[in-house]
Amino acid sequence: MHNDIKQFLADIRKCVSLAIVGGSDLSKIIEQLAGSENELLSQFDYVFSENGLVGFKGKERYPSKRTQLRLSKTTSAKRGLLNIKELFCSQTERDQFVVYDREHKIREKFVSALEKNFAGYGLCFVIGGQISVDVYPVGWDKTYCLQYVEKDFSSIHFFGDKTMPGGNDHAIFSDPRTIGHTVVDPVDTKLQVELLLRDLNLL
Repeated sequence: MHNDIKQFLADIRKCVSLAIVGGSDLSKIIEQLAGSENELLSQFDYVFSENGLVGFKGKERYPSKRTQLRLSKTTSAKRGLLNIKELFCSQTERDQFVVYDREHKIREKFVSALEKNFAGYGLCFVIGGQISVDVYPVGWDKTYCLQYVEKDFSSIHFFGDKTMPGGNDHAIFSDPRTIGHTVVDPVDTKLQVELLLRDLNLL
């Protein structure tokens, strides 16, 4: 996470509570956003990994639900989520796939095929991250984390980029307990949050 975004988050925490929820495990979220677990937990009021199956309020950890199992280099079962992805050797190849996938909709077609072939199994299939598809039981999407925060706040705003149907943000984005906002990148997120806080007279 760039320093200007870190500073922005620190500034707005003076007037609102912040939470992060991701489908990845905690170590991946730390890799993306902070240098250590302690730093990550210091940046947010709530941290939820694996869609909320692992969660923290401050530095206090909620009870975890399941154990982790590594299946292969390209498929891993987290506490409540199966992550399927192509194995890439470099960030450059990942970035190239993002462009290719955007044009050819590889993962979108894959999700459709999974939904067709595994209908009736009580599973959700969604596009996650840059290169993967997530599979989890119905109800174990990102809305799972809302049980920990919904009673503490009169309104919950969610900002995410995979908010379209089939994206791993769609369930929480469209949940009646949240007010959803679609963003494209950290800069856009910062802009939209600033506009919202100004509208609420909090900035």
